[in-house]
Amino acid sequence: MHGYVGSGKSAISQEVCDTSERQDRPVASFFFFRNAGDRSKIWRLAATLASQMADVIPETEPFVRAAVKAKPALLRQDETGVSLQSRMRCLVYAPFRAAVQREAALRASTRLGGPSEGATTLAALAKGPFLIVLDGLDECDNKDEVQELIDGMLTFFDDNPFIPLRVFITSRVEQHIRSHLDVPGVRLDNLVDHCSDDDIVTFLDVLFKNETRRNPVIRAYISEHGEWPSPKDRRKLVKHIGGSFIFASTVLKFIMSIADSGSSATPMDRLPLALKMNPGLDGLYTQTLARSERRPHFPDIISTIALLEVPLPMSGIAELLGISTYEVVNVLMNLQAIIQVPGTDDIPVTLFHTSLRDFLTTQSRSGRFFAHPRQHVRLFLRCLQCELVHRQHEVESLTNRSQRKPAAVYALRNSVAHLNQGSGLFEPAEFDSAIQLCRETLGLYPDAPELIQSLGRVTLYRARRTGSLVDLEETISLNREALKLRSFPHPDRSLSLNNLGNALRDRYQRTTTAADPR
Repeated sequence: MHGYVGSGKSAISQEVCDTSERQDRPVASFFFFRNAGDRSKIWRLAATLASQMADVIPETEPFVRAAVKAKPALLRQDETGVSLQSRMRCLVYAPFRAAVQREAALRASTRLGGPSEGATTLAALAKGPFLIVLDGLDECDNKDEVQELIDGMLTFFDDNPFIPLRVFITSRVEQHIRSHLDVPGVRLDNLVDHCSDDDIVTFLDVLFKNETRRNPVIRAYISEHGEWPSPKDRRKLVKHIGGSFIFASTVLKFIMSIADSGSSATPMDRLPLALKMNPGLDGLYTQTLARSERRPHFPDIISTIALLEVPLPMSGIAELLGISTYEVVNVLMNLQAIIQVPGTDDIPVTLFHTSLRDFLTTQSRSGRFFAHPRQHVRLFLRCLQCELVHRQHEVESLTNRSQRKPAAVYALRNSVAHLNQGSGLFEPAEFDSAIQLCRETLGLYPDAPELIQSLGRVTLYRARRTGSLVDLEETISLNREALKLRSFPHPDRSLSLNNLGNALRDRYQRTTTAADPR
């Protein structure tokens, strides 16, 4: 099922899962979400589905365990030689097929007069096939692996046409997905064909009633002036929304949001403004963001939220940027129409919809709110600073691994992603600062290969930017040192080999000599 942004695809996927569970029908699901850590990484898919499958169809569990025992690499991230198709085949398809075939053989044996002991049916399938729900497949980071997933799935169904398994996929209209699914045996459905203004009317009625019950200002207005919104304004709003549930939801949040300290606007005042917004979400995003743009640190906070590899709580964002938590709260409180601001600090700040990230990272759409890629440079430097502080505390025995703050955990896991994305945008002084921070951290743990490797990455990028052979030679030396500390069969040895190979290749291209020793 495909549809445009905000047409309700994820809501339908969630309802399909909930309905299946209420009806005791076996279901497993994976909801992809861009820039949300593991939820945007397809390598987690097979293990997640296998775990859920073993829970709802217990007969599959022994086969899953046997597959993992035979090949532990199936559960490891980006393990060399283990393709996505292999993960899905070994952890999901084969265990499910084996359980079904085993039960079929036992039933056949019973009918032929063989032993009946243990001859049971798969009770979980009594009310229908096993259903796998894959929501937001377009939000997976790797398009090639999405195509690999689809190809493997189609091959499995070609080989097993009567298997009691169904897969429900939702995504935006993406050519790399639709073209692979436009084959016999797959039903393509456009959600637009099923949406109507009546659905939006019902949706708005429920939201307006809920807000009226909670908001004394609205109740007082209705008591004095009668129905609000008026039937005419409701019709205008429905027409303006144009069938987009995410737009409808966000418009309602904008209308009902609490007025900031510099405004006395009520929901009744904001309704006419909502009706004047440009259709679609861009106008709404612009108008909502404008409410906080004059507040301190607004550009850094918004750009950081847009560019983070994994969402952070408000205290984590503050620590990463080197500001106070209250300053993050001050910016975000006016933006709750488009950003999910949690009530407690152990829950990450998230976007209501990934279209906001698309908006913020596309300059032609966001204009002055554009999250410039140079913010990756600042985030990388701040990651290095957070890591240095954390390592210093470790050395001083002031903290341990279980006490790591969110920003420190984020820095340790994601700094390299910001370096890679901002590598071509560093100023010379920023390279100097990064190298100094890496050296200080390495001084605390001189035999830590990951810290040696981190310094090697920065010197390599500076060498590529400046043409410095001195930096390049240091990069090679650092990567050789890291490789020695990762002797076979260290799981990251291949990464060290790759880094050393890249540095040697750069030197060869620079000096036009093939005399590099091993």
